[in-house]
Amino acid sequence: MQTKPVIPTNFDFHSHSAVSDGFLPPHEVARRAAANGVDLWALTDHDTLGGLAEAAATAAEVGMGFVNGVEISIEWRNTPIHVVGLGFDAQHPGLSGGLEALRLGRVERAQRMSDALAAIAIPGVLEGAMRYAGNPDLISRAHFARYMVEIGIARDVPGVFQHYLTPGKPGYVDHRWASLEEAIGWINGAGGVAVVAHPGRYKMSGGDMRRFLDDFKDLGGQGVEVTCGSHSPDHIMHFARLVRHYAFHASRGSDFHGPTESYVDLGKLPQLPEDLKPIWRLVR
Repeated sequence: MQTKPVIPTNFDFHSHSAVSDGFLPPHEVARRAAANGVDLWALTDHDTLGGLAEAAATAAEVGMGFVNGVEISIEWRNTPIHVVGLGFDAQHPGLSGGLEALRLGRVERAQRMSDALAAIAIPGVLEGAMRYAGNPDLISRAHFARYMVEIGIARDVPGVFQHYLTPGKPGYVDHRWASLEEAIGWINGAGGVAVVAHPGRYKMSGGDMRRFLDDFKDLGGQGVEVTCGSHSPDHIMHFARLVRHYAFHASRGSDFHGPTESYVDLGKLPQLPEDLKPIWRLVR
């Protein structure tokens, strides 16, 4: 389900609702986006399509263009990476079935995380985190972190991640996510476009990033988030250069989760560099 203006001037193709790890229900995210001047918007919840119908209906009510979206958790050469899918058929069985398998894995991972934290005398975290999860099948590290802030383990969510929930820390557990080939295959098979989410956040060398982008392009990926909530001006310039080199299209997204836990609000990002090809051209 997609409705779009002819030429968007403020598109935001990365945001989350309470269906995954955001704070607001899809209809509230849609209304906030429209109020902030977004004219073409995608809801990209983690590994689920459950909020798309509500998001699309509200976008239509407020006269804002809408594109189906999802953010898929993958692993490439032992590095966790996120790939955004845009403009796909939400009823496609290959995509929906692949995402269902990932959600089942999330529940099992959450139990192992809770067990690991209990082993260092932080018990009951899974039960506490579930209070923050609007969708129990999408329980995530963010929900764990919010509960751990509530009980005083750290002052804020980044502090919990830094000390407990990243690789090498006591609450982190390995997990088998989708492969890059699987994720791009699901998205492209459903008629969508695959985009690398917030590439500046990955702890990769310049050489590894180029090797990843080589693989991404070879497998059918078409876009990279150049302007996003966690990118600095230097990140924007760097990934703009890579987008030009690979002839990718450029995406733009706030990665909005909620008013109190986001890098930037919906629709408040800088514009893309003018010479880049915007990704919305591929989902029209």
